Amino acid sequence: MAEITFNDFKKLEIRTGTIIDANLNHKAIKQSYKLIIDFGAFGTKISSAQITKNYCPEDLVGLQILAVVNLSSRRVAGVKSEVLVLGVYSQNKDVVLLTPAELVEDGSLVG
Repeated sequence: MAEITFNDFKKLEIRTGTIIDANLNHKAIKQSYKLIIDFGAFGTKISSAQITKNYCPEDLVGLQILAVVNLSSRRVAGVKSEVLVLGVYSQNKDVVLLTPAELVEDGSLVG
């Protein structure tokens, strides 16, 4: 495990957002979704997420998630991924998305 300083951690901007669209990215080698996420006052962002084993698109739309919003964007299988959606690996190594315990305003800063 790589160690970072607390100041390094403080540079991450983690915010809440609601998935407003989810579609399979047919260009991806590993199955993934192209997600469109509403971050309220911070706008709508796109993410590529390899979460097809635990989620279908209908389950994702309307789901509030946590994402790192201030990483540089990167192109993933033809998708300009602007944010990193956060999740944890389950015992069977599938990703489970991190979600707030209760509904909060989109764009809220995780602290």
